[in-house]
Amino acid sequence: MPFDYARRLTGSVRTRREDTHLGVGLAFVAGATNAGAFLAVSQYTSHMTGIVSSMADSLVLGQSDVFLTAFGALGAFTLGAAVTAVLVSYARRRGLTSAFALPLLLEAALLLVFGVLGARLQLVHSLFAPATVSLLCFMMGLQNAVITKISKSEIRTTHVTGIVTDLGIELGKSLYVNRHAIAGEPRIMADRQRVRLLTMLLGAFFAGGVIGAVGFRAIGYSATIPLAVVLLGLAAVPAVDDVRSALWEERRSDG
Repeated sequence: MPFDYARRLTGSVRTRREDTHLGVGLAFVAGATNAGAFLAVSQYTSHMTGIVSSMADSLVLGQSDVFLTAFGALGAFTLGAAVTAVLVSYARRRGLTSAFALPLLLEAALLLVFGVLGARLQLVHSLFAPATVSLLCFMMGLQNAVITKISKSEIRTTHVTGIVTDLGIELGKSLYVNRHAIAGEPRIMADRQRVRLLTMLLGAFFAGGVIGAVGFRAIGYSATIPLAVVLLGLAAVPAVDDVRSALWEERRSDG
C-alpha cells in the first residue's frame, strides 16, 4: 500500500531498505535544489567545503560582501542541522512517530514559499541573493541532519565528496589481492551492498541536478514546487498519524 510505504519511509521503525530509499529521494532533492540555486544566484548551497574556502579567499582579498554571504551560508547550514536535532528530540520525547518527518515538512514548506515568491523577491536583488543562499543552505542543513540521524551517519545526501571518497575506498578493497591468509584476520573485500547504495546516492544527486537545472531554465523559481511536493509525499503520513492520534486521545479524554 502506498500509505504504508510512505509511513515506513520516515517512520520511527526502520530497516536498511527504508533508509536507502529515503536517502536516494533526498539526494535527488538536494541535487535539484543545488543546481537550481546555482542558476538563481550563482552559488552552490550544499557545498560547505567550497563555502568555507570562499570565506578564506574573500577575507584575504578584502571582499567583505562575499565573506559575509559565505559566513551567513555556513551559519544557516549549521542552524538547519541544529533545528533538525531539536525537532527530532522534541518528537521522540513525546513518543511521536513523525520525529524524522517534521524537519522534512519544514523544508517542504520553505521550498514551497520560495517557489511561489522567488520571482517577486528577485526584484530586491541586493537582499535576494544573500537571503536565498542562506535559506537554501538552511534547508540543506535540515535535510542532511535528518538522514544522518536516521542512518546513524552512514548516509549523506548533500555531501557528494564523502560519497565519492567511500566509493573509492570500496574500489580499493575490490582491487586488493589477498595473497596470503592471516590467522584471525578477515579477507579484505568490498562491501557490494554499500557500493550499490553509494552509487544510487551519487546517481540520484546527479539526476536531481539535471532535472533541477532543466526545470529552473524552463519555469524559473516554480521548479522548487514539485520538490516540495516530493518532500510532502515522503513525510506527510507519519505527521498525519500523529495528528489523528492526538485528536483521538483528546476525544477519549473528553468522553
